[in-house]
Order: sequence, then C-alpha cells, then structure tokens
Amino acid sequence: MLQLQKPKWIYMGGRLRPWEEGVLHISCEAVTRGLNVYEGLKGYWSDDNSQFGLVALPRHFARLLRSAKLLHIPCPVNYPQFESACHELVKSLYTTEKDMWIRATLYVIEGHWGENTVADLVLTAYHQPRTRPEPINIGVSTWQRSSDVSLPPRIKTSPNYEVARLARIEGRKNGYPDMILLNQWGRVAEATGAGLLMVRNGQVITTPPSEGRLESITVEIVSQICRSRGIDYIERPIDRTELYIADELCLAGTLAELVAIKRVDEYELPHDSPILSGVQDCFFEAVRGVHPHPAVDLSIV
Repeated sequence: MLQLQKPKWIYMGGRLRPWEEGVLHISCEAVTRGLNVYEGLKGYWSDDNSQFGLVALPRHFARLLRSAKLLHIPCPVNYPQFESACHELVKSLYTTEKDMWIRATLYVIEGHWGENTVADLVLTAYHQPRTRPEPINIGVSTWQRSSDVSLPPRIKTSPNYEVARLARIEGRKNGYPDMILLNQWGRVAEATGAGLLMVRNGQVITTPPSEGRLESITVEIVSQICRSRGIDYIERPIDRTELYIADELCLAGTLAELVAIKRVDEYELPHDSPILSGVQDCFFEAVRGVHPHPAVDLSIV
C-alpha cells in the first residue's frame, strides 16, 4: 500500500514551517471548491553528487501563471521569489541517496466566487528513488477527459485530476498503475498523470493540447531531443486502435519521467523500443549532467 511521506518541512505563508502546520481553513475556496493551481517539479542529483538541479523551473513557473490566469487566481510571488522558495525547501530536506519531487501549489485562501481573491504559495517536497522507471502495463479507461469548455485540460488544477483518480481506481483491479483517458471524440487525450508518446513507422507521435492533453513540459523536452537526434516528431490526433498496433509507447511527465509501456489492455507491444529508449537515455543523461542537452535547463540548488 502506498504510504504518504511526511517530510519535516514545508513552505507556506512565505517561510519554512513544520509539516504539521500546513493547514488551510475549512471555509476557504481551496477547500470548499478545490480552487488551486499547481506544478510538479523534479530535481536530480548529478551522477557524481556534486550538484542538485531542478528541471525547467522557469517553464514550470510560467505554466503555473497561465493556469492561475485562466482561473483568476493572483500569484503572490515573482520568479526569483519562487526559485528561492524552491531552493530553500530542497536544501532543508535533500539527501544524496534520493532525488526529489516538489509540488508547488497556489491555494485560494481568501475570497468568494472570484471577488477579493487571495492565494498562498505552498511547497511540499518528497524523496524519489534514483532509478529509472520500469516498463508498465496500462489500460484504456471508460472515463473521459473533460473538454476545453467544461474544465480546460490546459489548466493544471486539482479538480482536473478527479477523472484521473476514477480511472486509476478502475484500472487497479487489472493491475494497471496508469490508464489512458480518451476525449469526447473517442480519441486519445493522455494518461492520468502524463502525456503519451507513440512510435509508428519511425516517427514519434503525440496528441496536441487541443485533444485534451496538458501542455506538457516533459513532452516539449522530448520534442527537442527528438529533433536534435534527427527523429521525426509529430503532434496529431491518435485513435484508440493505434495504441494496440504501435511500434513503441511510453508515458512522459515530470513525475512519471519516461516510462516504457509493455501492454495496452490485452495487446502486447514489441519488446524492443529502439527509438524511445534512445530518447530516454538522452533525457536521463541530461538531467544528471552526464551529457547536457539544450532542451534540459537546470536550476542548480
């Protein structure tokens, strides 16, 4: 059973606080309406443990601001303050045995129905193993991604992941750690917490945000890696049946990283993944400073 980590420190109200002080009032909109936007940030140790770097921090902050703008949530910090807060929390918790994942959330703590809205930046950070993810089996969920005119998928907000929770509960009975969500047209949107990369005929293909995919920073990094390696990279709609006849599949996301897929529902995929395994190698060598890549910018703590 998954056990929630309880780190010693969080960042809230403009400073580090003990974990137990990370509370919100029961009447605030973050609680009553789930009103928040957030980012997941991944930090890696270099292979020689000489430095710890947070990946694509400016791009994550920019996406946080875009999500906040669409939900009319004011951001109480600028980028230098955001970076400083992330560094401060990481330094209080990191250990060379583990990488780290940070959840940076703007919680609405004051206001009512969009009037007099006040938000607070809350950072929590968790240790992650320094190993590459193992290949997984996944299924296609009966639950659907919401549309741009109901709950826009490009807004990274907790309510957008309620359907992901339902899909994971659905998949658990078959031993699937993740599930694919379709959109209202019956085409692939993304997985519950990551984008999807598909290889067919030597091309790396993913769905565009207009199909219900988050504007993924990891997918953006993959696109740049592919182009630097001379691999055709395409964004286009993906039909459900294409998943079953794909040459290669993997998930791509900040927390998921790059995860190879062995099977979708009852359909086994080829055992070899020469294209995506090469992209995966390039990604991990870049985040660990072995072979830097311009697509992977690191904020050194």
